[in-house]
Amino acid sequence: MNFNKMIPELSVFDIGQTIEFYKKLGFEIIYERPEDLFVFMSFEGSQFMFEQIHNDGWNIGEMGYPLGQGINFSIEADEIDCLYKKLKEEQMEFYRDLKISYYRVNDKCIEQKEFLIQDPNGYLLRFTN
Repeated sequence: MNFNKMIPELSVFDIGQTIEFYKKLGFEIIYERPEDLFVFMSFEGSQFMFEQIHNDGWNIGEMGYPLGQGINFSIEADEIDCLYKKLKEEQMEFYRDLKISYYRVNDKCIEQKEFLIQDPNGYLLRFTN
């Protein structure tokens, strides 16, 4: 496994709940340290580290729901339509349903299919093609 040059490590309220939620999305556990309430997970090349909030963690302020205000994580999915359908069938709650968006990149306009989900900690995940 190659590690990305930047890997977000997210503080979470409940590591077990977080693991189960991300597994439903299709993430797999690469490794974990249960004694540290820590897990490293991956989805089609996107990588996250999660650590349950505790007193000697990396947090610099009061941690309250929703965590991650002001940020969303863009996660590329090879089969965006299939993933959306699967999660819809599992009655996953969507923050924003699947839609086509257009973004200007320099002098070009690109088209992206995307949907958004908020995880149990409040982090916003944008799945896109």
